[in-house]
Amino acid sequence: MILFPAIDLKDGRCVRLVQGDMAKATVFNDDPAAQAQAFEAQGFEYLHIVDLDGAFAGKPMNARAVESILAEIHIPAQLGGGVRDLATIDGWLGKGVSRIVIGTAAVRDPELVRRAARLFPGRIAVGIDARDGLVAVEGWAEVSTLAAVELGKRFEDAGVAAVIYTDIARDGLLRGLNVEATLALAEALTIPVIASGGLASLADVERLLKPDCAKLEGAITGRALYDGRLDPAQALDLIRLAKAPA
Repeated sequence: MILFPAIDLKDGRCVRLVQGDMAKATVFNDDPAAQAQAFEAQGFEYLHIVDLDGAFAGKPMNARAVESILAEIHIPAQLGGGVRDLATIDGWLGKGVSRIVIGTAAVRDPELVRRAARLFPGRIAVGIDARDGLVAVEGWAEVSTLAAVELGKRFEDAGVAAVIYTDIARDGLLRGLNVEATLALAEALTIPVIASGGLASLADVERLLKPDCAKLEGAITGRALYDGRLDPAQALDLIRLAKAPA
C-alpha cells in the first residue's frame, strides 16, 4: 500500500479545504516546495498534488508552484486539477510529473482519457469525486447524475493506471475514510483504486492494511498530516511492517 501525502494548491500556497469548499481553506504552508521536501524527508515515496484553482478554472493555475515542487523532489508525483486537454497532459509529463489525474474531463470528455492512456501508458489516472455516490465535477461545484461505479466501468478497457476515489462528504473533516464505498468500487473494477477523503489517524492506516483492503493501491492523506493527528513515522512503519515477509 502506498500512502500519498497531499499538497493542495490555492494561490500558490499549500491549503486544505473542508468538503471542497474554497471559502473554507486553511493555509498550512506558504512554500509548497519546502512542504514537498519535508514529505520526502519523512520517508513518503509518492506525492499527490492538486491544483485547486485549476480545477475551477479548467486550466493550470498554480504552474509555478508545481514546477517548484518538481524541481526539489526525487520521488514521483501525481497531479490533478485543471487538466482538460492532451497538450496540458503532455506538458506536465514532460516537466516531470509521473502520473496525471483526470477528473472533470473524465465525465465531460471520456475520449480524452482513452487517448491519453493510449499515448502515455501507465501514466493516466481517473479522479472520481463523489457526493452520496454521484460524481461531482468542476472542482466539486457541480454534482452530476452519474454514479461513481458507472464512471469507473467506462474506463475498464482504457488502460487507466488507477482510479482515485474521494468521498467529498468526508474530505477535510477527519471522520475516517469511507472504506465501504471505496471497496465496493474496487470490487466492481479491475483498475487499482486509491482511497481519498477523511483519513484521520493511524487507525485508518491500520484498517487499510486489513486483508479485505489488499486490492487497494493506497490512500491519500492531507489534513491529518498537517495538523499532527497522523504521525508519518508511525504510519510508514506500519506499512513497511505489513509489506515485510512473514
